[in-house]
Amino acid sequence: MKASAGALNYTPVAKVTNVTAVIQELKEKGLWFVCADMGGETMYRLNLTGPIGLVIGNEGEGVSRLVRENCDMIASIPMKGDIDSLNASVAAGVLAYEIVRQRLGAAGVNRKENEHICGDY
Repeated sequence: MKASAGALNYTPVAKVTNVTAVIQELKEKGLWFVCADMGGETMYRLNLTGPIGLVIGNEGEGVSRLVRENCDMIASIPMKGDIDSLNASVAAGVLAYEIVRQRLGAAGVNRKENEHICGDY
C-alpha cells in the first residue's frame, strides 16, 4: 500500500481479500458503503454525513459488479469537458473531501471560521 506524507498514520485503511464479505460484516455494525463509479449518482446529491466506508476500484476496471451491488450508494464525481475519469487516488481524495464538507455542514460548522480545515468550497 502506498501513502504519501504519512497519511496512512491518520486514515483508517484496510486491505482485505474478500471485499464483499467485509462490507457485509461492517454494514451489520452500522457503516454505510459508497463506491466510486462513473455511472452513479452525483456525489453532491448523496447523504455522506454518517459512518461511511469508501470503496475505490482499480484504475482499469473500477469496482467489481459484486462489490458495487453490495454498496449502499454509488457516487460519481462530476466531470467537465473531455475528461471522463480520474485515477484512483484522485477520486479517493475528491470523495473524501466531499464527505468532510458534508459532515461539517451537517454539524453546523461555520464555513468562514473553518476555512483552515476545509478550504474554500
